[in-house]
Amino acid sequence: RTVEPLEYYRRFLKENCRPDGRELGEFRTTTVNIGKCSITTADGSALVKLGNTTVICGVKAELAAPAVDSANKGYIVPNVELPSLCAERFRSGPPGEEAQAASQFIADVIENSQMIVKEDLCIANGKLAWVLYCDIICLDYDGNLLDASVFALLAALKNVQLPLVTINEETGLSEVNLKQKNPVIIRKHPVATSFAIFDDTLLIVDPTAEEEDLATGTVTIVTDEEGRLCSVHKPGGSPLTGAKLQDCITRAITRHKEVKKLIDKVIKSITPK
Repeated sequence: RTVEPLEYYRRFLKENCRPDGRELGEFRTTTVNIGKCSITTADGSALVKLGNTTVICGVKAELAAPAVDSANKGYIVPNVELPSLCAERFRSGPPGEEAQAASQFIADVIENSQMIVKEDLCIANGKLAWVLYCDIICLDYDGNLLDASVFALLAALKNVQLPLVTINEETGLSEVNLKQKNPVIIRKHPVATSFAIFDDTLLIVDPTAEEEDLATGTVTIVTDEEGRLCSVHKPGGSPLTGAKLQDCITRAITRHKEVKKLIDKVIKSITPK
Protein backbone atom coordinates (compact mmCIF):
# COMPACT_ATOMS: atom_id res chain seq x y z
CA ARG A 1 0.00 0.00 0.00
CA THR A 2 2.87 2.38 0.80
CA VAL A 3 5.23 1.45 -2.04
CA GLU A 4 2.75 0.86 -4.89
CA PRO A 5 -0.53 2.44 -3.76
CA LEU A 6 -2.11 2.45 -7.24
CA GLU A 7 -1.35 -1.25 -7.87
CA TYR A 8 -2.68 -2.02 -4.39
CA TYR A 9 -5.96 -0.26 -5.26
CA ARG A 10 -6.20 -1.88 -8.67
CA ARG A 11 -6.14 -5.34 -7.07
CA PHE A 12 -9.28 -4.44 -5.09
CA LEU A 13 -10.98 -2.63 -7.96
CA LYS A 14 -10.65 -5.74 -10.14
CA GLU A 15 -12.81 -7.52 -7.56
CA ASN A 16 -15.30 -4.62 -7.64
CA CYS A 17 -14.57 -3.54 -4.09
CA ARG A 18 -12.32 -1.10 -2.22
CA PRO A 19 -9.72 -1.46 0.56
CA ASP A 20 -12.24 -0.16 3.14
CA GLY A 21 -14.70 -2.92 2.20
CA ARG A 22 -17.12 -0.73 0.27
CA GLU A 23 -18.52 -1.54 -3.16
CA LEU A 24 -17.66 0.93 -5.94
CA GLY A 25 -21.06 2.62 -5.76
CA GLU A 26 -21.35 2.66 -1.98
CA PHE A 27 -21.20 5.76 0.22
CA ARG A 28 -19.51 5.85 3.61
CA THR A 29 -21.75 6.01 6.68
CA THR A 30 -23.41 9.45 6.69
CA THR A 31 -24.70 11.23 9.79
CA VAL A 32 -26.11 14.72 10.32
CA ASN A 33 -26.66 16.70 13.49
CA ILE A 34 -28.87 19.77 13.15
CA GLY A 35 -29.42 22.70 15.45
CA LYS A 36 -28.33 23.87 18.88
CA CYS A 37 -26.00 20.96 19.51
CA SER A 38 -23.79 22.15 16.64
CA ILE A 39 -23.12 25.90 17.11
CA THR A 40 -25.16 27.73 19.73
CA THR A 41 -24.26 31.25 18.53
CA ALA A 42 -25.39 30.70 14.93
CA ASP A 43 -28.91 31.31 13.60
CA GLY A 44 -28.78 27.86 12.04
CA SER A 45 -26.17 25.11 12.13
CA ALA A 46 -25.45 21.52 11.17
CA LEU A 47 -22.66 18.99 11.52
CA VAL A 48 -22.22 16.37 8.80
CA LYS A 49 -20.00 13.29 8.93
CA LEU A 50 -19.24 11.37 5.76
CA GLY A 51 -17.00 8.53 6.93
CA ASN A 52 -14.07 10.36 8.56
CA THR A 53 -14.76 13.63 6.75
CA THR A 54 -16.44 16.02 9.19
CA VAL A 55 -17.87 19.40 8.17
CA ILE A 56 -19.73 21.96 10.25
CA CYS A 57 -21.83 24.79 8.83
CA GLY A 58 -23.03 27.83 10.75
CA VAL A 59 -25.39 30.42 9.25
CA LYS A 60 -25.42 33.96 10.64
CA ALA A 61 -28.14 36.36 9.53
CA GLU A 62 -27.55 40.12 9.46
CA LEU A 63 -29.47 43.10 8.11
CA ALA A 64 -28.06 45.29 5.33
CA ALA A 65 -29.12 47.64 2.55
CA PRO A 66 -29.67 45.84 -0.79
CA ALA A 67 -27.31 46.57 -3.68
CA VAL A 68 -28.36 49.47 -5.92
CA ASP A 69 -28.68 47.29 -9.05
CA SER A 70 -30.73 44.59 -7.24
CA ALA A 71 -32.87 46.60 -4.82
CA ASN A 72 -35.29 43.70 -4.21
CA LYS A 73 -32.69 41.03 -3.33
CA GLY A 74 -30.84 39.90 -0.22
CA TYR A 75 -27.45 38.19 -0.16
CA ILE A 76 -26.06 34.73 0.53
CA VAL A 77 -22.33 34.66 1.26
CA PRO A 78 -20.82 31.16 1.44
CA ASN A 79 -17.28 30.58 2.71
CA VAL A 80 -15.46 27.25 2.97
CA GLU A 81 -12.53 26.95 5.36
CA LEU A 82 -9.91 24.20 5.39
CA PRO A 83 -7.88 24.87 8.56
CA SER A 84 -4.49 23.22 9.08
CA LEU A 85 -6.07 21.15 11.87
CA CYS A 86 -8.28 19.17 9.48
CA ALA A 87 -5.42 17.56 7.51
CA GLU A 88 -1.65 17.75 7.13
CA ARG A 89 -1.92 18.96 3.53
CA PHE A 90 -3.49 22.30 4.54
CA ARG A 91 -1.52 25.25 5.90
CA SER A 92 -2.49 28.08 8.24
CA GLY A 93 -2.99 31.51 6.72
CA PRO A 94 -5.21 32.93 3.96
CA PRO A 95 -7.57 30.48 2.19
CA GLY A 96 -5.74 28.18 -0.24
CA GLU A 97 -6.76 27.26 -3.76
CA GLU A 98 -8.87 24.26 -2.67
CA ALA A 99 -10.88 26.30 -0.13
CA GLN A 100 -11.47 29.09 -2.67
CA ALA A 101 -12.58 26.60 -5.33
CA ALA A 102 -14.96 24.96 -2.82
CA SER A 103 -16.44 28.36 -1.83
CA GLN A 104 -17.02 29.20 -5.51
CA PHE A 105 -18.59 25.76 -6.11
CA ILE A 106 -21.03 26.31 -3.18
CA ALA A 107 -21.91 29.80 -4.49
CA ASP A 108 -22.64 28.30 -7.94
CA VAL A 109 -24.81 25.54 -6.43
CA ILE A 110 -26.87 28.14 -4.50
CA GLU A 111 -27.30 30.20 -7.68
CA ASN A 112 -27.97 27.37 -10.16
CA SER A 113 -30.29 25.32 -7.97
CA GLN A 114 -32.28 28.37 -6.79
CA MET A 115 -32.41 26.74 -3.34
CA ILE A 116 -33.06 30.19 -1.90
CA VAL A 117 -34.50 32.91 -4.11
CA LYS A 118 -32.70 36.14 -3.15
CA GLU A 119 -35.94 38.13 -3.50
CA ASP A 120 -37.28 36.16 -0.51
CA LEU A 121 -34.55 37.74 1.64
CA CYS A 122 -35.69 41.29 0.86
CA ILE A 123 -37.57 43.04 3.68
CA ALA A 124 -38.18 46.49 2.18
CA ASN A 125 -37.41 47.19 -1.47
CA GLY A 126 -34.26 49.28 -1.79
CA LYS A 127 -34.02 49.74 1.98
CA LEU A 128 -33.45 46.54 3.90
CA ALA A 129 -32.59 42.89 3.24
CA TRP A 130 -31.16 39.85 4.97
CA VAL A 131 -27.57 38.72 4.46
CA LEU A 132 -26.94 35.05 5.21
CA TYR A 133 -23.29 34.35 6.00
CA CYS A 134 -22.78 30.60 5.55
CA ASP A 135 -19.47 29.50 7.07
CA ILE A 136 -18.55 25.92 6.24
CA ILE A 137 -15.56 24.64 8.22
CA CYS A 138 -13.90 21.27 7.66
CA LEU A 139 -12.97 19.74 11.03
CA ASP A 140 -11.56 16.49 9.68
CA TYR A 141 -10.62 15.92 6.04
CA ASP A 142 -10.75 12.51 4.41
CA GLY A 143 -11.89 13.28 0.87
CA ASN A 144 -15.19 14.28 -0.73
CA LEU A 145 -15.36 17.76 0.78
CA LEU A 146 -17.98 19.01 -1.70
CA ASP A 147 -20.69 16.44 -0.88
CA ALA A 148 -20.30 17.02 2.85
CA SER A 149 -20.28 20.83 2.40
CA VAL A 150 -23.47 20.96 0.29
CA PHE A 151 -25.20 18.60 2.74
CA ALA A 152 -24.13 20.68 5.78
CA LEU A 153 -25.21 23.92 4.07
CA LEU A 154 -28.67 22.56 3.24
CA ALA A 155 -29.18 21.12 6.74
CA ALA A 156 -28.03 24.36 8.42
CA LEU A 157 -30.28 26.54 6.23
CA LYS A 158 -33.27 24.34 7.07
CA ASN A 159 -32.51 25.13 10.72
CA VAL A 160 -32.47 28.96 10.32
CA GLN A 161 -35.28 30.97 11.90
CA LEU A 162 -35.35 34.67 11.03
CA PRO A 163 -37.10 37.18 13.32
CA LEU A 164 -39.89 39.33 11.89
CA VAL A 165 -38.51 42.71 10.79
CA THR A 166 -40.65 45.72 9.92
CA ILE A 167 -39.79 49.31 9.08
CA ASN A 168 -41.43 51.95 11.23
CA GLU A 169 -43.03 54.39 8.79
CA GLU A 170 -42.69 57.38 11.09
CA THR A 171 -39.04 56.98 12.06
CA GLY A 172 -37.87 54.99 9.02
CA LEU A 173 -36.01 52.66 11.40
CA SER A 174 -36.20 48.88 11.39
CA GLU A 175 -37.91 47.08 14.25
CA VAL A 176 -37.02 43.47 15.06
CA ASN A 177 -39.53 41.18 16.72
CA LEU A 178 -37.53 38.30 18.24
CA LYS A 179 -40.68 36.59 19.52
CA GLN A 180 -41.99 35.98 16.02
CA LYS A 181 -39.63 33.94 13.88
CA ASN A 182 -40.05 32.32 10.49
CA PRO A 183 -37.92 29.71 8.72
CA VAL A 184 -35.99 30.68 5.60
CA ILE A 185 -37.92 29.66 2.48
CA ILE A 186 -35.98 26.84 0.83
CA ARG A 187 -37.37 26.27 -2.63
CA LYS A 188 -35.03 23.50 -3.81
CA HIS A 189 -32.93 20.89 -1.99
CA PRO A 190 -29.66 20.39 -3.91
CA VAL A 191 -27.54 17.35 -3.04
CA ALA A 192 -24.02 16.73 -4.39
CA THR A 193 -22.67 13.31 -5.38
CA SER A 194 -18.95 13.01 -6.14
CA PHE A 195 -17.10 10.34 -8.09
CA ALA A 196 -13.40 9.59 -8.59
CA ILE A 197 -12.29 8.27 -11.99
CA PHE A 198 -9.68 5.50 -11.91
CA ASP A 199 -7.50 4.68 -14.94
CA ASP A 200 -9.72 6.91 -17.12
CA THR A 201 -12.63 4.44 -17.09
CA LEU A 202 -13.64 3.18 -13.64
CA LEU A 203 -15.97 5.26 -11.47
CA ILE A 204 -16.09 5.07 -7.68
CA VAL A 205 -18.49 7.06 -5.54
CA ASP A 206 -17.64 9.09 -2.39
CA PRO A 207 -13.82 8.92 -2.67
CA THR A 208 -11.58 9.11 0.40
CA ALA A 209 -8.57 11.50 0.41
CA GLU A 210 -6.31 8.60 -0.63
CA GLU A 211 -8.63 7.66 -3.51
CA GLU A 212 -8.79 11.29 -4.69
CA ASP A 213 -4.97 11.43 -4.80
CA LEU A 214 -4.74 8.24 -6.89
CA ALA A 215 -7.63 9.10 -9.23
CA THR A 216 -7.16 10.37 -12.79
CA GLY A 217 -10.05 12.79 -12.30
CA THR A 218 -13.12 13.63 -10.25
CA VAL A 219 -16.65 14.74 -11.07
CA THR A 220 -19.41 16.11 -8.84
CA ILE A 221 -23.07 15.99 -9.90
CA VAL A 222 -25.64 18.17 -8.11
CA THR A 223 -29.35 17.29 -8.43
CA ASP A 224 -32.53 18.53 -6.79
CA GLU A 225 -35.60 16.65 -5.54
CA GLU A 226 -37.19 16.64 -9.02
CA GLY A 227 -34.16 14.85 -10.43
CA ARG A 228 -33.17 18.06 -12.21
CA LEU A 229 -29.46 18.56 -12.88
CA CYS A 230 -28.27 21.73 -11.08
CA SER A 231 -24.56 21.49 -11.69
CA VAL A 232 -21.78 19.31 -13.09
CA HIS A 233 -18.39 20.17 -11.62
CA LYS A 234 -15.45 18.56 -13.38
CA PRO A 235 -12.09 20.18 -12.69
CA GLY A 236 -9.98 18.69 -15.52
CA GLY A 237 -8.68 15.11 -15.44
CA SER A 238 -9.93 12.15 -17.47
CA PRO A 239 -12.77 12.81 -19.91
CA LEU A 240 -16.09 11.03 -19.38
CA THR A 241 -18.22 9.41 -22.05
CA GLY A 242 -21.89 10.37 -22.28
CA ALA A 243 -22.90 6.91 -21.02
CA LYS A 244 -20.60 7.18 -17.96
CA LEU A 245 -21.94 10.65 -17.18
CA GLN A 246 -25.48 9.30 -17.41
CA ASP A 247 -24.52 6.55 -14.91
CA CYS A 248 -23.26 9.25 -12.54
CA ILE A 249 -26.48 11.24 -12.86
CA THR A 250 -28.61 8.13 -12.18
CA ARG A 251 -26.56 7.36 -9.03
CA ALA A 252 -26.80 11.03 -7.95
CA ILE A 253 -30.61 10.95 -8.18
CA THR A 254 -30.68 7.85 -5.93
CA ARG A 255 -28.27 9.51 -3.49
CA HIS A 256 -30.54 12.57 -3.37
CA LYS A 257 -33.40 10.44 -2.06
CA GLU A 258 -31.13 8.95 0.65
CA VAL A 259 -29.90 12.37 1.86
CA LYS A 260 -33.37 13.97 1.76
CA LYS A 261 -34.76 11.08 3.81
CA LEU A 262 -31.97 11.49 6.37
CA ILE A 263 -32.47 15.27 6.71
CA ASP A 264 -36.26 14.90 7.03
CA LYS A 265 -35.86 12.23 9.69
CA VAL A 266 -33.45 14.38 11.78
CA ILE A 267 -35.59 17.52 11.45
CA LYS A 268 -38.67 15.56 12.49
CA SER A 269 -36.83 14.31 15.59
CA ILE A 270 -35.83 17.85 16.70
CA THR A 271 -39.14 19.56 15.89
CA PRO A 272 -41.17 20.20 19.07
CA LYS A 273 -44.26 17.98 19.12
